[in-house]
Parts: sequence; C-alpha cells; structure tokens
Amino acid sequence: MNVTIDKNSGYCFGVEFAIQMAEDEMDQGGELYCLGDIVHNAMEVDRLTKKGLKVINREQLKELRDCKVLIRAHGEPPETYQLALNNNIELVDASCPVVLKLQNRVKSAFDKMEEVDGQIVIYGQEGHAEVVGLTGQTRDKAIVVTKEEDLEKIDFNRPVTLFSQTTKSTKGFYRISALIEEKMKEQKGGEVVNYDYNDSICRQVSNREPQLQKFSKEHDVIVFVSGKKSSNGKALYSVCKAENEKSYFVENELELDPNWFKATDSVGICGATSTPMWLMENVATYIKNIFAETGTAS
Repeated sequence: MNVTIDKNSGYCFGVEFAIQMAEDEMDQGGELYCLGDIVHNAMEVDRLTKKGLKVINREQLKELRDCKVLIRAHGEPPETYQLALNNNIELVDASCPVVLKLQNRVKSAFDKMEEVDGQIVIYGQEGHAEVVGLTGQTRDKAIVVTKEEDLEKIDFNRPVTLFSQTTKSTKGFYRISALIEEKMKEQKGGEVVNYDYNDSICRQVSNREPQLQKFSKEHDVIVFVSGKKSSNGKALYSVCKAENEKSYFVENELELDPNWFKATDSVGICGATSTPMWLMENVATYIKNIFAETGTAS
C-alpha cells in the first residue's frame, strides 16, 4: 500500500497566522481568551485549550474586563471592537488580511447601496463567524443566501450587489450569481440593470479545487480530513467525491474504517484549510499500521 499526503492541503495563511499569534501570546504568559473556536477543527482546538487558550462566546465576552482576547482569522463585526474599547479589553487581532479587505469592500458597497435603496447579498453560511463579521459592516441589513430557495429574500426590482464568504465554492457562487441575473431579467423584461457581483472567494481556497481534482484522480482511495464544522472542508470534500467515489470524510484517525482499503490501494490523504498537517500525518500513520503486518504499506 502506498499512502501519500497532499502537499497542497493544510492550513491557509490566515489560519496559520492566527494560531501562531495565539501560541506566541500564550508563551509570554498571562490569560488569553479566544472569541469562538480559533479554527473549525476540534482536534486543534483541544490541543490549544490544553496549552491554556480559553474559548468564549459572545455573551461571555460581554462579561469580561481588563484582559486579552484573540480575534480569530474569520474577523469580527464593528460592535466587537466597540465592546472591547468599553470594557478595556486588549484585542489580539488575528483577522485574515483577505477577510479584512472584504469587510472594507462590503462596507463601501453598502454605503453606496443605501443611497439607491439597494441590497447587499452575501453568498455564505448563515451564522458562520466570517459572515457575522461581513453582515456587521451593513448594520446587519445584508441578505445571506446559501441555496436557491434563499433567493426569495431578495427584491429583484431593487439594485443588488453580491459578495461571497471567502471559503465558499467558486462553482456555487457563480451558480447563485447566474440565478440572480435570471430572476432580475424576469422582473425587468429581459434586461439586467443595477446588478454587480464580486467573486470574493479566497484564491488559496479556490486554487485548491483543481489541485484536489487532480489529486483525487491519482489515487484509488481518498481520505479527506477536516472538522465537521468547517465550511471550507465541506466544499473541498465535495470536490474529491465528485472525482473519486471512494472518498471518505473523517475528523481524525479513529473514524477510519479498515474496510475502505485494500492492501494494493494507493491512498491519498488531504484536508481543508483548517486541517493541521500533524492530524493528516496521524491519519496516514494509522492507515499504514493497518497493513503493516502484510509488508505492503509504504
């Protein structure tokens, strides 16, 4: 058996930066809180919790005073920064630069849309941390759409500007955009006016799609390692599954089923932008150990 880890998988820059900032702060001593899971991977969150990182929610944040709180890569809405100022909280801001740039674009577009009674639409997952930060730039007036049925929230007689959560599927974004155009044509007699769409998907994410398509074709079995809460993980796993029916989604090595593999298989291990390399290595080692006695693992 040959087991290969995809060299393009693992942390994106934003996640790696946030985790490094957290570890650097904890190394200096003192308490460090994190607003929400620093990454959508339970194994990594557990590792950092054992090092001393204290994960809190928004309600708990309101009760804190005179402490340090890490803002993770997903970014935060304006009210979080105001609350920190009011409560003398020092923010360790690890917001991803790509997300911060998108927040600024959404805020600018929202200000323009307000002048013409328009709408900001965000293709993303309702309640996702990044989406909360983005809708916060619009005073929570943005319309969040995930699937076709959600388009019913939009008034197609009014101007629309569309953005995407940075970790969504490129294919999904352009499908939603095409549906919006189609519905605007229906409302306006075949003409599309006052519609602007912005492909704001992170290229570190979108570039992984063609890489994973190739990787999935090169192996008999694909094991995709990701936290179950990862939006990016779900999107990238679907890319693998479309190319290779024998693709399996696991959170860690304990979820592996030996029946998925034959001793002669070539097995590819890959993961989301929130999947640590050490976790993929654990999965690879576990698979090799399953067949170690036969002498076929390599």
